[in-house]
Amino acid sequence: MHILFADDEKNLQELMRQELPRMGYSVTVCPDGLTAVAALEKESFDCLLVDLDMPGMNGIDVIGKARELRPEIEAVVMTGKPSQETAIAALRHQAFDYLTKPCRLADIAGLLGRVNERRQNKKQLTALNLRLRHAEGDSQLVGSGKAMDAVRSLIAKVSPTDSSVLIRGETGCGKELVARAVHNASQRADKPLVPVNCGALPENLIESELFGHCRGAFTGADSARTGLFEVADGGTIFLDEIGELPLSMQAKLLRVLETGDIRRLGDNQTVHVDVRVVCATHRDLEKMVEEGTFREDLMFRINTFEIHVPALRERTEDIPVLARHLLRRHRTDGSDDQLFSPEALEQLLSHRWPGNVRELANVIEHAAILCDAMPIGAEDLPRHFGKRQLRKEIRDSGPMTLRDLEMLAIDKAIERNDGNKPAAAEELGVSLKTLYNKLNAAEEKKLAG
Repeated sequence: MHILFADDEKNLQELMRQELPRMGYSVTVCPDGLTAVAALEKESFDCLLVDLDMPGMNGIDVIGKARELRPEIEAVVMTGKPSQETAIAALRHQAFDYLTKPCRLADIAGLLGRVNERRQNKKQLTALNLRLRHAEGDSQLVGSGKAMDAVRSLIAKVSPTDSSVLIRGETGCGKELVARAVHNASQRADKPLVPVNCGALPENLIESELFGHCRGAFTGADSARTGLFEVADGGTIFLDEIGELPLSMQAKLLRVLETGDIRRLGDNQTVHVDVRVVCATHRDLEKMVEEGTFREDLMFRINTFEIHVPALRERTEDIPVLARHLLRRHRTDGSDDQLFSPEALEQLLSHRWPGNVRELANVIEHAAILCDAMPIGAEDLPRHFGKRQLRKEIRDSGPMTLRDLEMLAIDKAIERNDGNKPAAAEELGVSLKTLYNKLNAAEEKKLAG
């Protein structure tokens, strides 16, 4: 921790110049407030330890200037004339603490230890927020085709209301992203959005996870726990894969949705929560109702307003802009209009994308890691893209013998690997010796013919 110490007492200046480094801190010592401000203008400090009464500029003014120059700095006031007014003035300027002279070195060391701990906690909180944003992903809905314009229109209509929303679509198409968009455009945007993957919750713990439990409610419940519905109070709860909930939980969920009252496991009292419910599923709920695996009344309750998220193959016009958007998460080099070679873009556009946007994100991350220099080439895409392209070429080439098919696969593998035969052999799943034997046999056949 780098400390700026400002005090007009020479004895204290010399003491801090010697003792603070012994405590493990670097220090810059200033004899007055004006010198301290000049130091702040030139250098970054973590903590300001400042005397209140100094000629020229007092400690409160120094702290005020420090807040303008270095908003993140922690400030500690020292004074030999303590009063309620000075203490209040220090607190108004967000001083961390207030020391009365004379003070012991142990008191200073303890106080600086707390300042350093607070700094570390702030850093950890920043890191956790970054990790959270990364885990949640970008909340931007990318794509300008008709299909996504229709989704945005529905989001804009339903977001200002408190209606339940059911988001439907294939796995990986971006249902959670739509749920976040609904929440962020609602009047609850400043309250929590709590995502719950119903398919990932163990059946014996679902009720506890959603509604909480009291201590001793069941074996292993050593302490009380707040359920996710309570965590989301005032905000939105996103029940992803709602079709995976067992029937027993569906009845309890229906009661909560109708009344807003929850009861923790082991508790006789109910708690009222104000929660908006957004659900998502890739399952055919109507068919599940017919089969008796999903409650019809629950389906009607959650399906007040429905949003269908199109599969990626239904909006291929968005693939180029999506690919560029996803690539920018991993690479910042290369101009925006030349991130993919024409061959790579053609392969991306012709793929069927069974995994939808999630699959596209994985493919782009793979290519970003493999590519040494932009643009992304066809050879940077995963191997199954090359195999799919080979199948297309086989379909387009007409009847072929088994040997012809084998040689076509070999030639294409060598071409994709820029003539590197060991790499081609590895891609084909054969030994290098086998590859050379087949190439030699083909050459002998060509010479004989």
